[in-house]
Amino acid sequence: MEGQDQENRSKVSEVNSKETWDLYVSQATTQGSPIVVHFTAAWCMVSVLMNTYLEEYASTYPDILFLRVDVDDVKEVARKYEIKAMPTFMMIKGGVEKKMVGANPDEVKKEIEALL
Repeated sequence: MEGQDQENRSKVSEVNSKETWDLYVSQATTQGSPIVVHFTAAWCMVSVLMNTYLEEYASTYPDILFLRVDVDDVKEVARKYEIKAMPTFMMIKGGVEKKMVGANPDEVKKEIEALL
């Protein structure tokens, strides 16, 4: 049972406040880890469907920090990055940010692989 719990645990970290966001980004930056952020909303079914792909990518690329931000719960972060549509993915590496709007799993994967 214990192994099953670990298997079911999300590899994508949920950001629930600006403070959590700052902590994750600070730690990843200090460690030199690239970051993939999925800006989502519970009411956006296409965005919710992308969660499955994000979990898969997080398992495949353990050296990348994967974050999920619900724009309705963490408005301050969504505003800071001018998130206007869901899903929006943001890749961050070495202080460089690249945004991608839309639910295209293959394109998201290509951008993730470019971080390596």
